[in-house]
Amino acid sequence: MREKQADRMRQIALSGIRKVFDKVQTLQAKGEEVVHLEIGRPDFDTPSHIKEAAKKALDEGFVHYTSSYGIKELREAISRKLSSENGIDAGPDEIIVTTGANEAIFISIMATLNPGDEVIVPDPMFVYYADWAEFAGAKTVSLPLREENSYRIDFEGLERKITPRTKMLIINSPHNPTGCVFDRETLEKLADIAKRYDLLVLSDEIYEKMVYDGAKHYSIASFPGMKERTFTVNGFSKAYSMTGWRMGYVAAPKDLIPALMKVHQHTAVCATSFAQKGALAALTTPSDCVGEMVKEFARRRKLVLDYLDEMEGINYVKPEGAFYIFPSIKDLGIGDEELTDYLLEEAKVAVVPGSCFGRCGKNHIRIAYSTSYENLEKGLERMSKALKKIKGN
Repeated sequence: MREKQADRMRQIALSGIRKVFDKVQTLQAKGEEVVHLEIGRPDFDTPSHIKEAAKKALDEGFVHYTSSYGIKELREAISRKLSSENGIDAGPDEIIVTTGANEAIFISIMATLNPGDEVIVPDPMFVYYADWAEFAGAKTVSLPLREENSYRIDFEGLERKITPRTKMLIINSPHNPTGCVFDRETLEKLADIAKRYDLLVLSDEIYEKMVYDGAKHYSIASFPGMKERTFTVNGFSKAYSMTGWRMGYVAAPKDLIPALMKVHQHTAVCATSFAQKGALAALTTPSDCVGEMVKEFARRRKLVLDYLDEMEGINYVKPEGAFYIFPSIKDLGIGDEELTDYLLEEAKVAVVPGSCFGRCGKNHIRIAYSTSYENLEKGLERMSKALKKIKGN
């Protein structure tokens, strides 16, 4: 019989995070109570004024297709936001509203990479980056982020990775899964390399609001000579707790917007109409809710770090952003996938094995503190007891 599956799908992996989530669902179906520390989803409800805007749109019959670019007033609001908060002068005609930040990244990659092109991605990385390049027939080149270097960019190592086939560099700050935040000096050096080697840059800034201890988020597209080669990707899922709304956007070089639009129209057509009205409300009304949520994340982050400090065999780099901690477990003498299964079965605590995030994630686990303080405390207490059994204490 003829092979039914496309050859390229053999190179594409299912999400390791979702694999853990499916195991959790199986346990919960049996009546087990599991503490979720695996899913990067704020546990807060979407702010009421955002929901009310979407409800109003529904009641008024705003339920049909919109422009594939997104409604004009939302693109105008995004343009103002990028100018005032990020220092990026992007007009509404340089912005596409997408079905989540994931789609924004996907269309940026599919519209620009050819078979044989290379894209450099810091590793560990968000689980989908590598496979998106593979969809386009391109090659993902891993740039190790070392724990001993606090997950900072090795610039000499980066330049050694660049070949005549290198076309794009993907960066993510604040970073998933490590929580590191690239400072201005780092981004200035990356910008210089991108310009010298004529590279496109895809900057995933979905966690921009979530920074701690005085860390500051910078957008690389705001640096001289970078707007015309940078895809700035963002969305509403994290800052406004709108993960299920699937609302994102990309600000792209104007000459590449038509190419991105072709991919967008052939996949999503347009973002959900009434959800766009909710996103508009998020950007055009007071955002005290964002600051309150980040303040609570900072409190949860401290709780996790306090617990980890007391766990023998666990080491970590203090995260400055996002809502993840990526501790090393190599001193425990057990692999990350094995430990993840152990914690799920023994402690009923779900975390993600670091190897899901690339080769350099091996021997780590990702803990998401995007659940309630009470759940965190419960999960960390269970985790502490389970690890003591491993160490024989």
